[in-house]
Amino acid sequence: MNTSGKVDPRVLRTRRLLKQAFFELLQEREVDKITVNQLAERATINRVTFYLHYRDVPDLMDRIADEMIQEISGILSVDNPDPEQRNSPGGRRERLLKLLEHIADNSKFYKSVLATRRISVFAERLLDLISNLILGEIQRQEQLQPDGSSMQIQKDIAIWYGSSALMGVIIKWLQNDMPYSPAYLARQFAMLTYRN
Repeated sequence: MNTSGKVDPRVLRTRRLLKQAFFELLQEREVDKITVNQLAERATINRVTFYLHYRDVPDLMDRIADEMIQEISGILSVDNPDPEQRNSPGGRRERLLKLLEHIADNSKFYKSVLATRRISVFAERLLDLISNLILGEIQRQEQLQPDGSSMQIQKDIAIWYGSSALMGVIIKWLQNDMPYSPAYLARQFAMLTYRN
């Protein structure tokens, strides 16, 4: 048993191979047509090894989605303790830029799961994460203006609008092969959403 808390490098390698095999197979076929046999063959492992790591293909997708959300959450975590700077248009735009750079760096994956195949487990979790970020922004704004003057729009409507707008922009950006740099897109989106 591993008591140091470190994951065996062989486990990491096998999971990386399976994830890569999944991404490759997504380029070729619909997600419901991907089998454990195909994944194992593409990853150059046997079926038994697959089952040591995942119950089935949906379990693999679920875990990949969890990893995706953890990674994005880490990217978007707020390091700046100053609430004014963190909530300024520049601070929000910087976090948006980090998100878009991450998506651009992993565009093959995001294009498959969001823009081409629209696999709901990934889209729903990303939409939930974006919605929670927007809710956090709204709550911080309310703390800065406790008299309620900052929020004249119903909270849930603001969250629906903001999260859907950002997801729509990301999906269209991916579908059009990212014609704009992450920095340019972040600036444009910020101009649309953060103007007073």
